[in-house]
Amino acid sequence: MGRFFITGSSDGLGARTANKLISQGHTVILHARNAQRAEDARKACPGAETVLIADLSSIEETKQLAKEASELGPYEAVIHNAGVYTGMEKVPGKSGLPTLFTVNTLAPYILTALMGPGAQKRLVFVSSELHAGGRPRLGDSEDIKKSGYGDSKLHNIILAKAFARVWQTKAYSVHPGWVPTKMGGANATGDMQLAVDTFVWVATGGQTDGKGEYEDERWTPGGYFTALREEEPSKTANDQSMQEGLLAALETISGVKVSV
Repeated sequence: MGRFFITGSSDGLGARTANKLISQGHTVILHARNAQRAEDARKACPGAETVLIADLSSIEETKQLAKEASELGPYEAVIHNAGVYTGMEKVPGKSGLPTLFTVNTLAPYILTALMGPGAQKRLVFVSSELHAGGRPRLGDSEDIKKSGYGDSKLHNIILAKAFARVWQTKAYSVHPGWVPTKMGGANATGDMQLAVDTFVWVATGGQTDGKGEYEDERWTPGGYFTALREEEPSKTANDQSMQEGLLAALETISGVKVSV
């Protein structure tokens, strides 16, 4: 059985994914943004090993989280589930940068770059079908900070493809569907269980109930998944210049460089 680290796992898809992995016999490390949310995470996932605390709108706290998570690894997979939705584009986070950009785009980059290629067998970035309307915003380092939700979800796919290529590692992105979480809302029509099953399936390399062969030996490097199948994302994400541009922009803003 493997070890898994899931950001943003105090409720919703993160907590449900954690509980399914735990039910299969895996060990899960949770993450929450503050002490109260950490307590919520413990109640939602009583079988988890521990909960790490960091506000991902803070660059310094995210760097510390990378250090603490690394000390508890290595992992079968790191699932970058944490995210915020429309409405947070102009709200400053702890580091003074827009919360949506910092949490959705910059934080998973910092965590991945600092934890390094040996920290996990697989990287899983949570995306959305709304990435199709997103823009890379790579004109300059100020434009990317103005990213909207769809832009950030395009960034998540680009990050998966970039790390898969640069590190020759297994990195994927997942669209869970419009499901009834706090972010999705009570009127969401998507299948929550199918979303959880897809997260677990990708994080375990395509295993069924934590057993059997690893199907990801046949998956596209940096592949994009939804509803237990691989799909083709926006062509922009496959553009190597876009991948290099995003890594360079995030390095400039964070001061964190991807090791090669």
